Amino acid sequence: MSAFHEVRLPVRLAFGGTSGIERRTEIVGLASGFEQRSSPWAHGRRRYLVGTATRSLDEAAELVAFFEARRGRLCGFRFRDPADFKSCAPSLTPAPTDQALGVGDGARTVFQLAKSYGADVEAAVIRPIAKPQAGGVRVAVAGVEQAAGAFAVDAATGLVTLASAPAAGARVTAGFLFDTPVRFDLDRIDVTLEGFGAARVGAVSLVEVRV
Repeated sequence: MSAFHEVRLPVRLAFGGTSGIERRTEIVGLASGFEQRSSPWAHGRRRYLVGTATRSLDEAAELVAFFEARRGRLCGFRFRDPADFKSCAPSLTPAPTDQALGVGDGARTVFQLAKSYGADVEAAVIRPIAKPQAGGVRVAVAGVEQAAGAFAVDAATGLVTLASAPAAGARVTAGFLFDTPVRFDLDRIDVTLEGFGAARVGAVSLVEVRV
């Protein structure tokens, strides 16, 4: 069985949930009073809580069925982060020049989708995007948007393959919608009957996985 299922948790089942990012920082205090800080993680890890809102019995059953189909924590899946699912600001429409993917060298044709966090270029964190929305990627080379037939996107890896190698020095950029790869963080899900036809699912935690 695949460790990752290319299926998205229905967005409506995440309403009323919360999202956040965690990082791991190791701090060593020195005798001088100074400290040394380092991190073994190149990227933050997203965490989510869903299922906390009262919902219909049908929706509760749908969430339980989704949990069962993933075998609890065993298999990963796609999740649409309500606060971070575009190459641009949440209120805008993705444009082909949103995010830099790389610079052409006259031979390279494959580029990884990525999103930059931070206005300072030197300090910015570049997050690889591995789960773009199929059909939702726009690509530009040297600022010129490419026709749909001029590139292909692997929706399972986020790799963009151009039909022709960009000229040396030509910037390759993209705009896109994407999902976050996650898994359930517990092997248990609880449902409480709230009334006729209504139920409350106990908080269901999700954690981002590396794919």
